[in-house]
Amino acid sequence: MTPEVRAVFQIAGIGFLLAFLHPILKQSGKEEFAQWATFVGFVAVFVIVIGYVDHLYGEIQRVFLSQ
Repeated sequence: MTPEVRAVFQIAGIGFLLAFLHPILKQSGKEEFAQWATFVGFVAVFVIVIGYVDHLYGEIQRVFLSQ
């Protein structure tokens, strides 16, 4: 499996986990934990995406600025 496909599955897995965890925590009266879990999930996905954006930027520089 390529790293790009693995990243898509990681992001989807984080999304499914949070979609399952957030309502359970909220219904049990732990709304603050639910918000923190969502925030941590968002940061994890953001870190994954930033890595690929950095790689894309490097490839664009390599293709268009190499002389």
